[in-house]
Amino acid sequence: MRYSLFFLLFWLSFNAVAANCLHGCPSGINGTQVTRSVYTLHNNNSTKFANWVAYHVTPSTIDGPSRSRYWKADPALPETATLEPDDYKDAHALLGTDRGHQVPLASFSNSSDWRELNYLSNITPQDSDLNQGPWVRLESKVRELVRTGQPVYVVTGPLFESYFGTLPQADEEHIIPSGFFKVVMTEQNGWIEASAFVLEQSASRSDNFCAAEVAIDQVEQRSGLNIMPALPAYKEPSVEGQIGGLTTELGC
Repeated sequence: MRYSLFFLLFWLSFNAVAANCLHGCPSGINGTQVTRSVYTLHNNNSTKFANWVAYHVTPSTIDGPSRSRYWKADPALPETATLEPDDYKDAHALLGTDRGHQVPLASFSNSSDWRELNYLSNITPQDSDLNQGPWVRLESKVRELVRTGQPVYVVTGPLFESYFGTLPQADEEHIIPSGFFKVVMTEQNGWIEASAFVLEQSASRSDNFCAAEVAIDQVEQRSGLNIMPALPAYKEPSVEGQIGGLTTELGC
């Protein structure tokens, strides 16, 4: 009975990872991986933020009711590896930042596990103009694509290429990202289409996210990640070095 339970838990965990990631979860950086039904997250114990978060948006996960934002430390991580709600006090007043979801609430508003999106492992300090401007517009376009009946895989995460600031009330050492990447992917009949974006903390609220589109190769070089490590070699030219696989579908 004990072995049966073990294998059941292993099977559930394995299938959750597979459901959240397309052709394997990103690799290349050390950290702690946490898998939940709505996302798989790779936490960085030094920066106190996720190296990446992978999720799978489907027509069944979106268009639920508006969900609340009650911030909590991630119970799956030790206190020394993540932030707590009090660490964000005065951040908006002094840094001009919001608590930015890496996996947006709206993409899983119809999921029973939406509360797990408010764990601070899924949050980073994002400049308000970025968070409420091009970032949210890109997330909205992903959901518009999903409403056409096309499930979408996303990998998103931080970039640490320059100094941004520190949370004024945080009592843990941490590093706030200077920008963020988002890779949007679909797969139909074994064929992958993908577009990647890099948005800086210095972005203006009116910026067009389309102007921030880059090749997936550039995201991998700048982040140190392999976005789809299990991708068959014969498929790589169609997604890795090109810009614009989903340009039209995302409204660019």
